[in-house]
Amino acid sequence: MAFTVFLLLLSFVSAAFLLLFRRTRYRRMGLPPGSLGLPLIGETLQLIGAYKTENPEPFIDERVARYGPVFMTHLFGEPTVFSADPETNRFVLQNEGKLFECSYPASICNLLGKHSLLLMKGSLHKLRFNLDSWSSRILLMEEAKKITFELTVKQLMSFDPGEWSESLRKEYLLVIEGFFSIPIPLFSNTYRKAIQARGKVAEALTVVVMKRRKEEEEGAERKKDMLAALLTAEDGFSDEEIVDFLVALLVAGYETTSTIMTLAVKFLTETPLALAQLKEEHEKIRTMKSDSESLEWSDYKSMPFTQCVVNETLRIANIIGGVFRRAMTDVEIKGYKIPKGWKVFSSFRAVHLDPNHFKDARTFNPWRWQSNSVTTSPSNVFTPFGGGPRLCPGYELARVAISVFLHRLVTGFSWVPAEQDKLVFFPTTRTQKRYPIIVKRRDSGLSTT
Repeated sequence: MAFTVFLLLLSFVSAAFLLLFRRTRYRRMGLPPGSLGLPLIGETLQLIGAYKTENPEPFIDERVARYGPVFMTHLFGEPTVFSADPETNRFVLQNEGKLFECSYPASICNLLGKHSLLLMKGSLHKLRFNLDSWSSRILLMEEAKKITFELTVKQLMSFDPGEWSESLRKEYLLVIEGFFSIPIPLFSNTYRKAIQARGKVAEALTVVVMKRRKEEEEGAERKKDMLAALLTAEDGFSDEEIVDFLVALLVAGYETTSTIMTLAVKFLTETPLALAQLKEEHEKIRTMKSDSESLEWSDYKSMPFTQCVVNETLRIANIIGGVFRRAMTDVEIKGYKIPKGWKVFSSFRAVHLDPNHFKDARTFNPWRWQSNSVTTSPSNVFTPFGGGPRLCPGYELARVAISVFLHRLVTGFSWVPAEQDKLVFFPTTRTQKRYPIIVKRRDSGLSTT
């Protein structure tokens, strides 16, 4: 018994000494203040635990209050400098390929593939055939994801919606669930299922790529889609590279634009004055066209309040909470040193929800974008699509797709929530119950493209 107590005491003293030594060493290195947490897992469990609640901000808020907006931590197996500072984030994004390189947790990289573009992609799509199939009670988030996924499959590979695309979408759901899990199959059932699903997705896409490559070699009529462009690229991509590209782009089509669509509706429903103003804007457009006429680019440009709603939804929801980068060399910033090889997480969420930049930052207020009430330059503090060389190339198309969806919804339907729902933030931002609503069809509206 005494020997056991001695071992426990020795372990405690050793751990305390190691922690003190590590803090002193890091202080001498000029690193930002902070804590690396437990060996191996660091503070990953605290981060995941916070994001599984309705209010994930305490993980950031508590550390910012204690250490300042730039602090060190240890996430997903690696020491990481966490930035809630807009100037630091801008510096990191602008120095992509010079001082920093894209570097995501192993769980994400393994699931998307080593050749992944890790980019979002939005598009301007035909929506009417999807919405016309709605019954009285729908899960809006599920329907929005079906719309964006099917249309992305069509754009990338010219597949019409059907059994194949729906089967692929279900596997994607499992892949996404594993994004922020511990990347060790033995310890994570979620990650194990995600890896298995990723294998099925890759297998299905490889069959498509090989078939299309054969058709290309045989001189068949070329389709006008992303896959055709990849197959005929001058540099020449391998099948594996093309599959990884498609995996990343399909994930974007499933998870990002569709979530913004859903949350915009949720926030508008909870803010009746904003919903009334949005309806007024779109009814004005509708009255100027016949039922058979499609929306034109000029119509999109005449939706100023819609853009305020989109901006505010992007700011509040933070579908992309931030980006991971890795220091390619020792970097000096804000009086601190980021050692070569260390990860940096530039947090968009922390900046977007900072009351120093946005008054009543955690309140949905689309009118703030009308009055320019942002405290500092929006380009510095509002970065929902990233920045620098890796700025999402589809950001404008994503905004158009969301705007067209909102137009079709408010001119074609009325709705009420079927039950209370709430936001959750892990592994990605979503609503807990997929936002069930009761929809009622209005008279026929515009054809939308």
